Amino acid sequence: MAQFTPKSPAASAPWEARRKPAGKHLLRNLGSSLIAALLLGFIAWGFWPKPVLVETANASRSPLTVRVSEEGKTRVRNRFVVAAPLAGRMRRVLLKPGDEVQAATTVLTVIEPVAAPLLDPRSREQAEAEVSMREAAGKQAAESLAAARATLKLAEADRDRVRAVRRSGTVSEADRDKAEGEAQIKAAEVRAIEFSIRVNDFRLVQAQAALARPEVGTSGGVVEVKSPVSGRVLKVMQESEMVVIPGLAILEVGDSQDLEVEAEILSRDAVAIRPGDSADIEQWGGEAPLKARVRRIEPAAFTKISALGVEEQRVIVLCDLLDPPPPAKALGDRFRVEVRVAIWHSDDVLSVPSGALFREGNTWKTFVFRGGRAVLTDVNVGHSDGRFTEVLSGIHLGTPVLVHPPDTVKDATRVTRR
Repeated sequence: MAQFTPKSPAASAPWEARRKPAGKHLLRNLGSSLIAALLLGFIAWGFWPKPVLVETANASRSPLTVRVSEEGKTRVRNRFVVAAPLAGRMRRVLLKPGDEVQAATTVLTVIEPVAAPLLDPRSREQAEAEVSMREAAGKQAAESLAAARATLKLAEADRDRVRAVRRSGTVSEADRDKAEGEAQIKAAEVRAIEFSIRVNDFRLVQAQAALARPEVGTSGGVVEVKSPVSGRVLKVMQESEMVVIPGLAILEVGDSQDLEVEAEILSRDAVAIRPGDSADIEQWGGEAPLKARVRRIEPAAFTKISALGVEEQRVIVLCDLLDPPPPAKALGDRFRVEVRVAIWHSDDVLSVPSGALFREGNTWKTFVFRGGRAVLTDVNVGHSDGRFTEVLSGIHLGTPVLVHPPDTVKDATRVTRR
């Protein structure tokens, strides 16, 4: 009979031998929990909204000038179209645009009589009337010249008084510039009237020559058409030899150094421009802008079709150049320039970049950088030159504002400076 032997307490079942200790289970569970927590933390950090990177600028006080900018062109102030004084055969015009001419000296062309009579009785009476009219016009121009010289003398006296008082510091720069500009304008008016008198005298000579035409076949039967003023040939309308009638335009002459600037400005901008306003002429071919002054704003507008096919009402604004430098002498007739007319100026305004402002309805707003967040703020704005805008209320000096904020920036959005 088999004998039963009891097992010792140290012995254990096979499955109990493979069971891991409780401490190892705790470490394993703790490590898994830690990994899961870190993973969740990384996921939460990835989805957590990050501050938006923005650019800021501080509100500052500085001068501000509002200007109206538009393309323009130079043009000769006094241009003269030389026409045929009588009917006949005109010889070929040898002059080309740009050639220099001298008043009453340079022969522009020669008109020879044709076989048929050049004047009938009615034409002769008309020529006599033309002579009388030119004589009367010369007297009228002489009176106008006397008045202009008197006005110039008064303007120069005012200018000299301003110069004398300016040494003591009692006259502002604006009054001095006004007096200087007025004297220059009056001097230009005197020169223009003198040119007109020269032109009228030459036309009087032409009218008298029309009455004294010799018969066909004589040696003196030709009429020389001379330049009425000194300057340059601007344009040749009729170059080839041909039979002309009285009044047919032959060529155009003028003083290419006596230039003015013409700009076609939108009517809504032209109402803010006044004669005497300062202007800068840019994009003329030199580095520094040319100084100019508005002389006239024409009272009648005209319709112009823009490049986009939009009808626009524009007004011609004329500006006089003030002491142009020697490089500007290369400018000619109808050269393209950029005209910038100052319509408002202040030496000290609170301003911010225009890119920091935007509209919501009828209210101007901006984002103020405060405590790492963008704070939407209402502002009251004034004048603007396109780059900077005057701020009347809403923010103070030194307040940082967001410039060109992205669409993701809203009120109280977390932002960080670039």
